[in-house]
Amino acid sequence: MFLAAVAQLTCTSDAEANFNQARVLIERAARAGAALVVTPENTNYLGPHAEKVRLAESLDGPTVQRFSALARDHGLHVLMGSFNEASDDPDRCYNTSVLLGPDGAVIASYRKVHLFDVDLNAEVCFKESDTVVAGTALTVAETSLGTIGMSICYDLRFPGLYQSLTERGASMLTVPSAFTMRTGKDHWEPLLRARAIENQAWVLAANQSGHHDDAGLRESFGQSMIIDPWGRVVARASDGPGLAFAEVDLARVDATRRSMPVASHRVF
Repeated sequence: MFLAAVAQLTCTSDAEANFNQARVLIERAARAGAALVVTPENTNYLGPHAEKVRLAESLDGPTVQRFSALARDHGLHVLMGSFNEASDDPDRCYNTSVLLGPDGAVIASYRKVHLFDVDLNAEVCFKESDTVVAGTALTVAETSLGTIGMSICYDLRFPGLYQSLTERGASMLTVPSAFTMRTGKDHWEPLLRARAIENQAWVLAANQSGHHDDAGLRESFGQSMIIDPWGRVVARASDGPGLAFAEVDLARVDATRRSMPVASHRVF
């Protein structure tokens, strides 16, 4: 059993302010005894998309190094929800989540597979694929805390991805996000609880909150939460930047899967 935290941020194009906001919350979580902190999608930058591509960095660039130092200094696991990783395409970057160990080393990284290309209304009209290259592989990370299946935001709508992560051994599913206000108010919690129930796994979902200065994603829903393997919300962040904490007991994963062995009952 260990204490986990999901950090809720309100990020913009001010990378330094974003980092300081995340740093304060990670330090607060460390003081509270957290062994794992999850931050949202676009932790380092959430602003104009052409600039996001121009500022893209490698996996060993300064953004990852700064979060690596935080993990090492506080001796905890940090899942940096995502950052703009440089690709071979000069017009597009990857949307990449990075899991760092308590020694600061990169344990695993995941490039977002499902890209948010939607046209709901004037409030939410966005084509992520204009500036982001889709990833092509799933990531399941073995850690001293347990096995983590990694995902990002829009992936949440594709249950097959999480089934595959669980089949590869995941007992915890991370969902760093920048879920919009328009979609979040109706879909965020039901989808998260469904993924927990279907996979009988812990879900750690860190979301952006409030207004940003990018075009096409004007306001994020917040409501970062941790959900247990039965589908119960056991921790929830309030409005604005902040933290939600929960004790994660992986024995509850095993107990839930034994008492209702849905994986062995699956036909299709």
